[in-house]
Amino acid sequence: MVNDRQTLDLKLFAASPSEPVEWRQSDHPVPYLEAVEAMERRAAAIASGEATEQVWLLAHPPLYTSGTSGRKADLLKTRFPLFATGRGGQITYHGPGQRIAYVMLDLKRRRPDVRDFIARLEEWIIRTLHAFGVKGERREERVGVWVVRPDKGPGHEDKIAAIGVRIRRWVSFHGISLNVDPDLSHFADIVPCGVTDPRYGVTSLADLGLRIRLADVDDALKRTFGEVFGSSELRLTETTA
Repeated sequence: MVNDRQTLDLKLFAASPSEPVEWRQSDHPVPYLEAVEAMERRAAAIASGEATEQVWLLAHPPLYTSGTSGRKADLLKTRFPLFATGRGGQITYHGPGQRIAYVMLDLKRRRPDVRDFIARLEEWIIRTLHAFGVKGERREERVGVWVVRPDKGPGHEDKIAAIGVRIRRWVSFHGISLNVDPDLSHFADIVPCGVTDPRYGVTSLADLGLRIRLADVDDALKRTFGEVFGSSELRLTETTA
């Protein structure tokens, strides 16, 4: 499984094997602004050589975030708080039942190519979904990972994972959100990622009929991360924050 736009060359992205990527995991929903502050501190420390790279697995309380291309008109109701954020992309929903992975990698040491990095995030999600028998696909004109839904009619596709990143001093932060079993009705209050075509909706593993634990999704994310990002050694840390 390679990107249609660029071939993924792991050797061009791997960092030094002597510096493992730290994996942090939060067991309870993390307030959004608290997470952003923590990411910004870590990204700055990575850029200055004071900290190792990190992937942070977490979830948020129900909320909406609007990226740099976000439009006020895409927020249809104000059921949950809305946070303007510096990541790329438009408006999306976050809440329990999603697995969010904030990815803080030093692209200057790896490969300073934003398009390649986005392609790898897509591929990471696709390989993770494949572990559960789900065929995720990328679309040239739509960021994220999509699942074809012939059961809904010709041409119907649903988004199962969103991507939104920010790069500062060639260190990435923000990342991906994969819908495991969130309340999909919460997406009805927004125009997700600005997509208005009625053929394109939102789905989750549960909506596809798969009852999969977040712990199993986390295991799959960890297994496939090294395949895509060329980091074979991970250092695991646990937190209940």
